[in-house]
Amino acid sequence: MQDDFQNHTFTQDTIFEDIVERYDFDKKLRQILFDAVESIEVTLRSKMIYHLSLKHGGLWYLDASLFIDKVRHQNHLSDLKKEFNRSHEIFAQDHRNRCQGKDADAWKIFEVASFGTLSKFYKNLQHQLPEKLTIANEFGLNRQSELSSWLEAISYVRNIVAHHSRLWNRNMVRTPIFNLNNPVGAWFQQPLNNVQIKKPFLIISCMVYLCDRIGTQHSIKSNVLNLFATYPNVPIYKMGFLNNWENEALWS
Repeated sequence: MQDDFQNHTFTQDTIFEDIVERYDFDKKLRQILFDAVESIEVTLRSKMIYHLSLKHGGLWYLDASLFIDKVRHQNHLSDLKKEFNRSHEIFAQDHRNRCQGKDADAWKIFEVASFGTLSKFYKNLQHQLPEKLTIANEFGLNRQSELSSWLEAISYVRNIVAHHSRLWNRNMVRTPIFNLNNPVGAWFQQPLNNVQIKKPFLIISCMVYLCDRIGTQHSIKSNVLNLFATYPNVPIYKMGFLNNWENEALWS
């Protein structure tokens, strides 16, 4: 098996059409997840801007006292300003032309922030800030640390999708964490094994959960189900989908 891999030799009974089918499956899966990431990103941006600006003013993101790690805060702040300064959005260009040297309010600068930057700012917020917990609660989670880990995992998926990389059977470098008292414990009738935790099934399930809590008429669940129906020969167990997964509360 190792020799076949090193010599780029196809395994026995490999069919070229199956390879093409899995490529098409992966492409369509990435498109579905990209739409879900967009919904989560827009909602996260809105909640961070609203809750933190309402309490701490429009320039809250500059206040180092609101953040745990001051060095990381400066690094994240530098990334945020770079994203804003290279933005071609009309409002960003107008601010740079009319307000030279003046920092933009959060509802301006975070409008062009990447998902990764948003995730990093949220994670580094002081844990005792009520707004941080409020945002997690509004996403249906009981702890800030849970939402932080979920956002990191989704950001990882987002980068895979954006770079058109293989996703469907990949081992996830970032995996979401759970609080045992969280309602998401009711998702599955039996615990996932270590292989399933590292596969896309868990993070896709998390994205379905978040989209459910956002309250929009999202289609990620139905689109995934339709995709599986369209490609019945793709072995989704390699994605970590457990037996009878479609009957679990989250997916039914």
